[in-house]
Amino acid sequence: MLTPTARIWRNGEFIPWDEAKIHVLSHVVSYGSSVFEGIRCYETVGGPAIFRLREHVRRMVDSAKIYRMDNFRFSPEELAEAIVELVRVNNLRSCYIRPIALRGYGEMGVNGTKNPTDVYLACWEWGKYLGPEALAEGVDVCVSSWTRIAPNTLPALAKAGANYMNSQLIKMEAVANGYSEGIALDASGYVSEGSGENIFVVRDGKIITPPLGTSVLPGITRDSIVTLCGDLGIPISEQMVPRELLYIADEVFFSGTAAEITPIRSIDRITIGKGHRGPIAEKLQNEFFSIVNGAKPDRYGWLTPVEVRQPVAR
Repeated sequence: MLTPTARIWRNGEFIPWDEAKIHVLSHVVSYGSSVFEGIRCYETVGGPAIFRLREHVRRMVDSAKIYRMDNFRFSPEELAEAIVELVRVNNLRSCYIRPIALRGYGEMGVNGTKNPTDVYLACWEWGKYLGPEALAEGVDVCVSSWTRIAPNTLPALAKAGANYMNSQLIKMEAVANGYSEGIALDASGYVSEGSGENIFVVRDGKIITPPLGTSVLPGITRDSIVTLCGDLGIPISEQMVPRELLYIADEVFFSGTAAEITPIRSIDRITIGKGHRGPIAEKLQNEFFSIVNGAKPDRYGWLTPVEVRQPVAR
């Protein structure tokens, strides 16, 4: 259950949490016509700061364009400014932020281009997606029987609500069978990604991650890891990953806004490496969290600070 915050932003104005409602016949309810983002705001030594805000907003605008939301009326700059104000208004030190654009109430039918596009921004406190112990101990996952959405079916580069019906099947199957998460293969049988995470495979000190052509979402944290690897001297490449490489890898780990950098200790009940977080995942975690928590300088300009307003003395 989400812990409500005071305000949600809707189409340019702040409203109470409980007033953020839509009509049951809104286009999005029947057809899944929404695009959204997941963004983290971290508590740093200098106050709250939003991680890679510009990149997240850009991806949301791109997703809206792919799905022909031509009446999406807010610029990236306006959305970024509103997201900063959202965190400030709700007086949060750290939080998860959910911007969402949806086709609302109007005409009924598959073609929703004449329906209004409503934009909401919400935030709330949220911990570690796969559990607080997962970052150190790793998680147990399986290869899903569900194939990742194929090219020319649903656009994997868009972070869209309808796409996540595929993700739900992957996740629900994994949980029902006693795993924390599932890994989907693409239409050609190569490793794609988790239900909501990108994946990295380590062998002989080198990292491989599936390319965008394997139906993966272009993850913001994924891109951050690639950047960190360059600075830390860790070889990394985008290559097709056959399923069996997962089993003989030295390390495998997930990345994502929610998952951050989460090691995988077993896949299909086969132990990965030594069965716990490996040295490369740990090295990347340490560098990543040092930056987002403000312990090290923000050398990439990833953090957007949120100015906390001090209460006026009476």
